[in-house]
Amino acid sequence: MADKKFTKIDCNELKLGMRFSAPVFFDDGENMFLGEEKAVKSYHINAIQRWSIRYLLTYGHLVSDSKNVDSDSLYMLDDLEEVEDIDEEPLEQAGV
Repeated sequence: MADKKFTKIDCNELKLGMRFSAPVFFDDGENMFLGEEKAVKSYHINAIQRWSIRYLLTYGHLVSDSKNVDSDSLYMLDDLEEVEDIDEEPLEQAGV
């Protein structure tokens, strides 16, 4: 990927439904944050805020934003509990 020129994405400007023509990476340029053509969801925005990430990187361009995305195609996961908050019952007690 050394031959690709990254574009910086200010996390404060990231909106629900945005999609990029290439994968989006964390600021290290190696670890992927969002796949190519995948829409930004609320849990993505929550994660970057929780982790205090200021910018992301991509060698692609903005394909769409929330104004152009069909709202039915977005998965709204705000009402679900985060994984670390779920009380898990051991399998033997659950009858499995």
